[in-house]
Amino acid sequence: MAKGIVVYYSRSGNTKEMAEIIAQAMNDAGLSTECKPADKVHADDVPAYDAVVIGSPCYYGQMAAPIKHLIDELVSRHGQLNGKVGAAFSSSANIGGGSETTVMGLLEAMLIAGMVVQGDPQGAHYGPLSIGKPDDRVKQQCERRGQRIAALTKRLFP
Repeated sequence: MAKGIVVYYSRSGNTKEMAEIIAQAMNDAGLSTECKPADKVHADDVPAYDAVVIGSPCYYGQMAAPIKHLIDELVSRHGQLNGKVGAAFSSSANIGGGSETTVMGLLEAMLIAGMVVQGDPQGAHYGPLSIGKPDDRVKQQCERRGQRIAALTKRLFP
């Protein structure tokens, strides 16, 4: 049976809230999904998941160090994520604060790993973004992303 994981780093709690909404939507859509902070995830465990969703606050337009550390650790497992479903999300303090570049950095790493990344023609095209605490709009985007990840994963890994 297919399974997913949502990995995040959160200092303020905003990215954690987004992660929990995405993971809950994935579970509600029938994909068994765990939600864990990056410091509780070992790179050896990541290839066991069929869907890997990663969220990070934006630090100077880039992902936070604990997320980057996990991605760097995955380099030695290159090829083991090939064909898995990947997705990303981010939060920042300001509009234009770099959330989208943070998401793109995460997606670039996923694409290099051979992961399947699905865009969204509605709303958060690359992945949900929050400016500060997630509002109702961001929460809806997180739910939608979780539903779409679950649907794609269940199609690819029946």
